[in-house]
Amino acid sequence: MTLTNSLRERLRSRQLLFGGWVSFGHPSIAEIFAAQGFDFLAIDMEHSTISLAEAQRIIAASQSFNVPCLPRPVSHSNDWIKPLLDSGADGLIAPMTNSHLDAEQLGNLLKFPPVGNRSFGVNRAQGYGLNFSSYVSNWNKRSVFIPQVESVEAVSKIDDILKVDAVDGVMIGPYDLSGSLGVPGNLHHEKVVGAEAEVISACRSAGKSCGTQIAEFTSQAVDSALEKGYTFIIASSDLFVLNAWSIQARSIIDSVQK
Repeated sequence: MTLTNSLRERLRSRQLLFGGWVSFGHPSIAEIFAAQGFDFLAIDMEHSTISLAEAQRIIAASQSFNVPCLPRPVSHSNDWIKPLLDSGADGLIAPMTNSHLDAEQLGNLLKFPPVGNRSFGVNRAQGYGLNFSSYVSNWNKRSVFIPQVESVEAVSKIDDILKVDAVDGVMIGPYDLSGSLGVPGNLHHEKVVGAEAEVISACRSAGKSCGTQIAEFTSQAVDSALEKGYTFIIASSDLFVLNAWSIQARSIIDSVQK
């Protein structure tokens, strides 16, 4: 499987990319998104109840459309990371990566020796043994690592985080970042905008990609993100889309039931 060859290269060359985001566990949602040819699909396991077994089915659904899949595990524990990788994930989006040490340790869990210390095993990722040799020999140069910058500490240490060779780009987590800055949910506050600009600039200087998630995915919101200098964008999520539709439907219902 060579899904992430182009994804990693495109991140490293700061090409414009768009990702889908799933927060609910049924693989049909992943199939609907992947069928539209997103550059990658992310799985939110940090703020959802998606299990390891459900994640494997989502990974398989995404890859069936030749779309790389990057789970975001609930923690930095290898108890989550190892089975996700062996389930066939094409890499990781890592939440709350606050320092060079955090990024380095996560990169080590992702990469095989001698680059990192990921353990060798056999599961879906290795074709249940049929593709073991090719998988192991190609993994380090194919796998994608995107740490998330979601705190004041991470912003202050962004240059050190970007120095970790395994890092292909970073993703700003706007909600957690706003909370860390004392303005939770106020994504347009000057503190948040200033922190974003600092991270975007650091990524530009380091030659690595920088992304974010847009909850209300509109042309205007995309244009604004691109003007700021983002190079990859997560196009809303299944949760945000369903919530927005429900609000719209309720409004229509209220207008005819009054």
